[in-house]
Amino acid sequence: MTVQVYGCNHVAIEVGDIEKATAFYTDVFGLEKLDEGEGDAFFKLGEHQFLAMFERKGMGPDQSNRHFGIMVRDEEQIAEVRDKVSGKYGLKLIEGFRCDFRDPWGNRIQVVDLHDESLIWLLPYREVQKAGVEFETDPVTGDR
Repeated sequence: MTVQVYGCNHVAIEVGDIEKATAFYTDVFGLEKLDEGEGDAFFKLGEHQFLAMFERKGMGPDQSNRHFGIMVRDEEQIAEVRDKVSGKYGLKLIEGFRCDFRDPWGNRIQVVDLHDESLIWLLPYREVQKAGVEFETDPVTGDR
């Protein structure tokens, strides 16, 4: 039997305060909360994935390069995230990246957009259609 991977089901992170983390991720990314319990919360990410958060009291910021990526629509939305995390939340953007930062609990997040053609193939075609993303066609080759 050969295992076939269909995508990522979820990402799980730890946060120092579940209520503050819920407010932060809802505010910055507009995530829809699916469920919550005592010390945990779950949010919808796209059509088929979710973000799981688990509270770990007294946790300090993590400085590793582990991270997860969130895909937004376009450069305008990346700029909105950059402005919100640096302005409203006072978080430092990681130099050398379009929009990488650490949330208040040290989780590294990388924000990319749908117009990055190296990533667009990861989304189901239905999500691309719903987002209305189109790529310019090369007039010589006809390639996108």
